[in-house]
Amino acid sequence: MPAFHEILFPLDVALGASGGPERLTEVVTSVSGREERNARRADSRRRFDAGYGVKSLAALSAVVAFFEERRGRLYGFRWRDRLDHSSGPPGVAPTALDQLIGTGDGSRSVFPLAKTYGGLHAPYVRAIGKPVSGSVKVSVASVEKVEGTHFAVDAAQGRVTFLPGHRPPAGAAVRAGFLFDVPVRFDTDFLEVNLTAFAAGEIPRIPIVEIRL
Repeated sequence: MPAFHEILFPLDVALGASGGPERLTEVVTSVSGREERNARRADSRRRFDAGYGVKSLAALSAVVAFFEERRGRLYGFRWRDRLDHSSGPPGVAPTALDQLIGTGDGSRSVFPLAKTYGGLHAPYVRAIGKPVSGSVKVSVASVEKVEGTHFAVDAAQGRVTFLPGHRPPAGAAVRAGFLFDVPVRFDTDFLEVNLTAFAAGEIPRIPIVEIRL
């Protein structure tokens, strides 16, 4: 498993960053103009530029310290995506009915967290590996359960484990709501900082890329 630090990138900087999901699609165009398109990667990968969120020397200094502690690209960390960090719609608090994460069979006890995008043609199910501790709500057959009594959450792996005597019965829908972070790393080992340019309004480039754990 790649080295990972369970620490959140400075939130004030992350919330001002730019970026989003990236797909890898191979497009081959024939002489007739027809296309063949193939997905070279099953999952999207998010990329961000944290430089857009740096608005002060204090913020820049905090990012440099964070970069040094992560040893550049060596250690991964948590990143809060301003647009997409909740199981529900933006600005709406998570509920225990937000996302279907599985169906009980009477014996299964572990359910990985996931978020589904779309629903009409080709829904995309994204594994959620870094939920925010204390934010996970779970329901079984539309009845909300209590963390610590009915289930436990592994916030480092994104798994819900039902405790003995509380495994979902066969056919029962298991749903969850949560806040989550993106596991990322710096996509550079050189953080170029030009204070003269920064004072003139030029932002530094601080590339961040999602990682798979």
